Amino acid sequence: MNLAKTRHVLTSESVSEGHPDKVCDQISDAILDACLAQDPESRVACETLTTTNLIVISGEVTTAATVEWEKIARQVVRDIGYNDPATGFTADDAKVFLCLHKQSQDISLGVTAATSQSREQGAGDQGMMYGYACNETRELMPAPIYYAHKIVEKLAEMRHADQATYSFLRPDAKSQVSFVYEDGVPVTVENIVVSHQHTPDMQPDQLEKLVRQVVAEVIPAKFLHDRIKYYINPTGRFVIGGPAGDTGLTGRKIIVDSYGGVGRHGGGSFSGKDPSKVDRSAAYMARYVAKNVVAAGLAERCELQVSYAIGVAKPLSLFVDTFGTGKVADDVIADFLLNGGMFDFRPAEIIKTLGLKNPSGWTYRQTAVYGHFGRPFFPWEKTDKAAALPAAISAYQKARNA
Repeated sequence: MNLAKTRHVLTSESVSEGHPDKVCDQISDAILDACLAQDPESRVACETLTTTNLIVISGEVTTAATVEWEKIARQVVRDIGYNDPATGFTADDAKVFLCLHKQSQDISLGVTAATSQSREQGAGDQGMMYGYACNETRELMPAPIYYAHKIVEKLAEMRHADQATYSFLRPDAKSQVSFVYEDGVPVTVENIVVSHQHTPDMQPDQLEKLVRQVVAEVIPAKFLHDRIKYYINPTGRFVIGGPAGDTGLTGRKIIVDSYGGVGRHGGGSFSGKDPSKVDRSAAYMARYVAKNVVAAGLAERCELQVSYAIGVAKPLSLFVDTFGTGKVADDVIADFLLNGGMFDFRPAEIIKTLGLKNPSGWTYRQTAVYGHFGRPFFPWEKTDKAAALPAAISAYQKARNA
């Protein structure tokens, strides 16, 4: 018997709420929230750009809602903590430009249900969307991205909660976590990178001490050891940051938003898009289904791809890969998920299943930072089908083979 273990190192990054691209994502999703709150049938494709004291809101929005675009944008920036003129980007000083128009009528034809013609709501675009889950963490997320999120989220939480103690911290930050895997299982942290914007008078040891404290709080002790390599503000200085240091755009952090490079990505971004856009809603559904497959014990990891044509309700294809960990053949799982009646991947049914037009207990703006997946208050993180899945698939397989 060969007892040698396969070994590799896998890395994922996260960024904080003050990262310029994430500022944009939050503004776009806050606008989506405002539209849906008054008009659940709103069609929103909102893109935001930020740079030194400038916010540009553009895109296609068709809504009956009365939206205070500029007020929303400024409030998001204020909430993040860009209120010091020394940063070059503040809620009060930034100019806000609006470049919005209504959704194309040609697109609307495909995504608006026409009852008089017995046509159901179709997909808002063509494309393929992926969902992924694995048993590496409690929330069934890959360990590197899960803990990279936790680091920057905790630092932001501390900055907001105790502004006097952590006055040296500014909003922009990044984290990166590398895990050693043996035989496909994360066993230890290899290195940690944190770059955090700060005031000119911060002493390097202040951040070093804080990061090590946060790491000890958010990463389980079983993964930690005294040989971890830390790279904290590796250039030595990070005073200029946020939109003043780097132009931000909506939808540019799609790997941070999903699975940190573990599992594939269809290429479409999420933020600023209403749920008629399958780029967003079908990716949420794919995560929901993949997570239930893993929670049911049918696989240790599961990746699901679903594809659509614009204006067509039923998916064109559904593919499942359990990477050799499945208790049932991948093609059987895929056939059941698409045709077994437990899950419905048509856009209107996804919206209904996950409550995407009327968020309750969550907001789209919340999705825009620290990952769209892996946080239990989002409805696509439920595992409510897991208990029934094994028996349902077994019965379906027997019927298929009869």
